[in-house]
Parts: sequence; structure tokens; C-alpha cells
Amino acid sequence: MKILVAVKRVVDHNVRIRVRPDGSGVETSGVRMSMNPFCKHAVEAAVQLAEAGQASEIVVVSIGPKASNDVILTALAMGAQRGILLETDASLETLAIAKLLAKVVEEEQPDLVLLGKQAVDDDSNHVGQMLAALTNRPQATFASEIKLGDGRLEVTREVDYGRETVNLPLPAIVTADLRLNTPRNAALPMVMKARSKPLAVRPAADFGVDLTPRLAVEKVSPPAERVTGRTLGSVSELAAVIAAEINAMEAI
Repeated sequence: MKILVAVKRVVDHNVRIRVRPDGSGVETSGVRMSMNPFCKHAVEAAVQLAEAGQASEIVVVSIGPKASNDVILTALAMGAQRGILLETDASLETLAIAKLLAKVVEEEQPDLVLLGKQAVDDDSNHVGQMLAALTNRPQATFASEIKLGDGRLEVTREVDYGRETVNLPLPAIVTADLRLNTPRNAALPMVMKARSKPLAVRPAADFGVDLTPRLAVEKVSPPAERVTGRTLGSVSELAAVIAAEINAMEAI
């Protein structure tokens, strides 16, 4: 079984996000970048299936600038066999990303496509579902457990009321939740070995997908600074403050 895993390069989740002074977006220049956390869980799921003898090849694909090679190398160090970078410096919308991935799926013909359920930079949660529609494959989103058997997948997924188990045939699309597993940290020998694994770099423009943005971001602004709290001396004083706040809100 061949598994294709899509990964995204984002601002590292430990970095404090800063908005550019001109409000055009989030500052990425000189900021530490890393693999999107949800994508890392998808890679780990693929590697675990391979270690269990249920997958013969893991191909990792990323879309972005040349620097996105680093997240592909991370996935190769974790255990993937081959990488593909669709290189572009453009800021792509989710539909364009899904269409590019659909082209890769058409070429690679994987039995299973794994993605993170969302990226922590835009939190769109679009690409997996769009890719399933474009490739006409069954999908399971927010996976917290994946079991493979007899050409089918049993996926446990997180939903508002608890957990839901779905059964779907292969080939399929699955998006990973953080509860799916605990991603491994690749040891230095694996990182060095990853550099010798095949990594193909292809211009995204060569895939014949219209990458023109359909949306225009007018302005990005940081959230309001949190108001400093204050200590009150008694419950009655607290009640008076709450009553005053309610009266002020009603007067607006």
C-alpha cells in the first residue's frame, strides 16, 4: 500500500505571532518555521502503518517556497521514503492547494492520503475535504484512531458529542487530529540519512492549476491587549463591580 502525506511549513507553534507593521499579514521573515503540528501526526500515522507491515511506501508532498524542503526532510527523517516539493513563492488559497494535491494524487495513485486536519496558520480546515471531492474518494476527518484491514479503513473521529467510528473503502482521504498519536523525534542519524533520500522539486506552475487568488485580504490586525486584572476586597465589592458593568453594557 502506498501512502501520500501532505505537510505544510508554518510559523513554529512556540513562536509568538506578530503582525507586520503595514497590516498585510503575519510576520514570517526571520521567524522560526516548522512542520504544521497536525501534519506531523499524519506523518507519524503513516510511519506506524509502515512499521506494522501495512504500507510499502510513504511519499511526502509539500507546497511552498524552496525553504519548505526542511519540513519534507523532517518527514523523511521520521520514516518516509520519498519527498516531492511543488515550489512556489505565491500565497496560495486552500482550493488551489487542494487542486495541486489532486494532480499529485492522479500521478502517484496512493491507496491512502493523510493530511493534518488543519494548519495552525490559517485554521481553515478545508484542504482534506476539498481534495476528497476533487478526487472522488471517501473521506474521514478529525481522525483519532486508524485501523486498516481487508482493503478498508476503520477510522475513529472526534465529534462534538464524543467519538464516531466510520468504515470506508480504499483509496481514501483521512485528516489527522492531535489525539491520533504522539509524533516521534527523529534521531540525528535519521536526519542525516534523510538527506540522501529522493526529493523531487517541481514548479507548481507546471501542473496547469490556476493559482490566482480569489480573495483579497484587506488588513490583518493583532487582537486587543488583555486588560490587566484587579484584586477586590470582598464579595460585595465584586457584586457591585459586576452590576456596574452590566448597567454600562445595557446603556450602550
